[in-house]
Amino acid sequence: MEPILKARGLVKRYGKVTALNNCDFDLYPGEILAVIGDNGAGKSSLIKALSGAVKVDEGTIELDGRPMSFVSPLDAREAGIETVYQNLALSPALSIADNMFLGREIRKPGIMGKWFRALDRAEMERRAREKLTELGLMTIQNIGQAVETLSGGQRQGVAVARAAAFGSKVVIMDEPTAALGVKESRRVLELILDVKRRGLPIVLISHNMPHVFEVADRIHVHRLGRRLCVIDPRRHSMSDAVALMTGAMAPEKLNEFA
Repeated sequence: MEPILKARGLVKRYGKVTALNNCDFDLYPGEILAVIGDNGAGKSSLIKALSGAVKVDEGTIELDGRPMSFVSPLDAREAGIETVYQNLALSPALSIADNMFLGREIRKPGIMGKWFRALDRAEMERRAREKLTELGLMTIQNIGQAVETLSGGQRQGVAVARAAAFGSKVVIMDEPTAALGVKESRRVLELILDVKRRGLPIVLISHNMPHVFEVADRIHVHRLGRRLCVIDPRRHSMSDAVALMTGAMAPEKLNEFA
């Protein structure tokens, strides 16, 4: 099986600091790939490179076997890569429907939409409600309510639903449970599994080891700006993962070096 998203030899420098040092990456169809690493390991730079937020100095990125050169996140979005950022990238004062279609607004048919740029709010609300229902998020009663009135878990749900609605190839989730309580974190993990069941591969960046080992199919261990190894969470423990990402264990001992 060929990776749906592949990177080879990625290098990203910020002055004298090398954030990515000949980094490789593979995401296979239909899987949840967790990316773990210590602070400063280069995880954020890797995800920014894959989502178009930064342009790498060297290396190649392929999506579905085709070379990609992302100049901005809009390029990655148009290619089918959606990202749920840690800060959610939601506009609190706008409604749920407006946030779902932010930057992708639907115009009214005919002259009103073409010339006067009028929004088809009824259609956006219908589609937003449909997507939220698909992911079991209709505890949100009013699709027109402002996002700032929602709980943390509901906001995360809106961001995940938006990514699932428009991500045709890959969904990237950056620390989706970092600021949530136990109950809300559980709901977000269920959402992640729901997205996987719909056939979308997911890249999950997280420091929460129990969550990683619960939902991930494979775990990419990132250290010193590059992929150290990839491990199977069914064959290795959380202690192994922590030892690898901190340098206490060499990957050669695992016989799973990637």
